[in-house]
Amino acid sequence: MKSFPLYLLLALSSLLMSCEDVIDLRTQTGPTRLVVEGWINDDATPQTIRLTLSQNYFNNNRALPATGATVTVSDDLGKTYRFVDEKQDGNYVWKPAASEKMGRLGGKYTLNVAYASETYQAETEIKRVPTIDSLTYYYDNPTFVADDSPKEGYVAEFYARDFTGAGDCYWIKTYKNGQRYDRSARDLSIAYDAGFSPGAATDGLIFLLPVRRSINSDRLFQENDSIRVELLSITQPTYNFIRAVREESSNQGLFATAPSNVPTNILNARTDGPRALGWFGGSSISRFSTVFRKGNARPKP
Repeated sequence: MKSFPLYLLLALSSLLMSCEDVIDLRTQTGPTRLVVEGWINDDATPQTIRLTLSQNYFNNNRALPATGATVTVSDDLGKTYRFVDEKQDGNYVWKPAASEKMGRLGGKYTLNVAYASETYQAETEIKRVPTIDSLTYYYDNPTFVADDSPKEGYVAEFYARDFTGAGDCYWIKTYKNGQRYDRSARDLSIAYDAGFSPGAATDGLIFLLPVRRSINSDRLFQENDSIRVELLSITQPTYNFIRAVREESSNQGLFATAPSNVPTNILNARTDGPRALGWFGGSSISRFSTVFRKGNARPKP
């Protein structure tokens, strides 16, 4: 075996160390944009439109609220609902009178936001949603679960049937003990008809098994945990938006592409005015709740 003289190794090490330069990476600050989080539904409850300001990619501070805006939502029947930021925290809220609700199945809605001498608009529609018929669960100790999950527990799934007629889209939300169960945008669960995507040919079917079990987010429930599943109708553009958010949040690793803004339906009335970010959507909601009890568990399939 050949060996290198010690002085050659030292010289090589010195050469390598001399090539190490500290690079001060300075990124250009982008323009601050209005960010809209607008979701309305057909519940007889207060509705909220949240306005914040965008920040630099490497800024991990909480987004600043966009206060002082005028926010309204108008429907296709000519009624206008005014949203007020009472706490000056960027949450603009409309409060219904007794038995009043904003959302209506089949209704079309236009959001108007006047902020910083600019006017922004967006449109959405409230689509139909099927009833959640049941929610079942069984006890298991699967091999693959998330790191923060118990190793044994209940696996849940909900049952609902997609309407006949291709193109219905849904957003599936899960709550454990009253708290949202998804941990990040990567956990967002959406469906196109009874499957995950348009090419699955699942129109009019019971939701496919992977969709039904997406409520678990790779974690297990425990005895006496409560669960609430919400099935929200969404438009196809909203489906595409949520899908883009999920894909962008998963854009990591060695072969990740450069980060980019996801699509938006918030448009400035001036075509040459500053652009906004975010989304305005509407939903009708179907819900089902239960508590995990050993006596009600089904046999493991």
